Amino acid sequence: MALSVRDLTVHYGSFAAVRGARLDIADGEVLALLGPSGSGKSTLLRAITGLEPSTSGSVRWDGADLAPVPVHRRGFGLVFQDGQLFPHRDVAANITFGLRMHGVPRREHAARVKALLDLVGLTGFERRRVTELSGGQAQRVALARALAPEPRLLLLDEPLSGLDAGLREQLAIDLAELLRRNKITALLVTHDQEEAFTLADRVAVLDAGKIRQEGAVRSVWQQPVDDGVARFLGVTSFVDGVAAGGLVRTPLGDVVLAAVTEGPVRLGLRPHALRVNENGLAGEVRAAVHRREHVRLVVSVGESTVDAVAPVTADLRAGDPVRLTLDPDGIAVVG
Repeated sequence: MALSVRDLTVHYGSFAAVRGARLDIADGEVLALLGPSGSGKSTLLRAITGLEPSTSGSVRWDGADLAPVPVHRRGFGLVFQDGQLFPHRDVAANITFGLRMHGVPRREHAARVKALLDLVGLTGFERRRVTELSGGQAQRVALARALAPEPRLLLLDEPLSGLDAGLREQLAIDLAELLRRNKITALLVTHDQEEAFTLADRVAVLDAGKIRQEGAVRSVWQQPVDDGVARFLGVTSFVDGVAAGGLVRTPLGDVVLAAVTEGPVRLGLRPHALRVNENGLAGEVRAAVHRREHVRLVVSVGESTVDAVAPVTADLRAGDPVRLTLDPDGIAVVG
């Protein structure tokens, strides 16, 4: 085990920004700290790096306590939301800054810069001015600079949040491939679920400074520990049912779910958990919003309302009758 955090607490005066955090990151693993704004994600990351003093608890690397180790001696690389590049220097100079700070001989700089730019997909950008870079290119340079001294842990604090949606999605895919191909150990802070699930092997969900749930990406997504975590992970409504033989019976219909425990069960429904179908539960459209890949619906079912989706080609308006069936891909088992 590479990084080990135990019972870490950070106070700002009487306010506990982080409370008793415990997590581990193995060599070559990517862990995402996922949570809403103000949940303590960035504070926890800064406490791990040594930039933020902790009130209690420990941060260890391979069993060695990092408390007496200054930030620049911990062997960690940092990438922030805005990149924090030097605007008066070109790309090569920004990357070599990281090399000089860690005592890499000057004769090795040029080859190392070229290799890093190849790695992040910016071959030939050595003499490009930072002010001429796009947002995505600037973040790639920031990543190259952080990787320059070959850190044992890469820390990424909302690295893609300042980019537009299309660029953010592509850069997340590229970054995920880079981290896995090079077996880079990393800790990612993000409020974006898509980003966390694209990049990470495991996620830790934070709320009000406390880690509410930690585990493999698929496990946390499919089995949130409580209603609060479920809502943060996209669940918009809940329904209780009874499971028997892999079949769950609910007031909204029956659905087959793998590995569900027999007996009473609480299901969290994401918007695509209910889909318009020829058969199923009868309802009436209250509202319809066209999205890029589907039509998002609010449907009255009896005395309640639920979210649902229809194909992007569906011509549905308020007042139209519809029938809904449960889709297991949009369902989480809560608790």
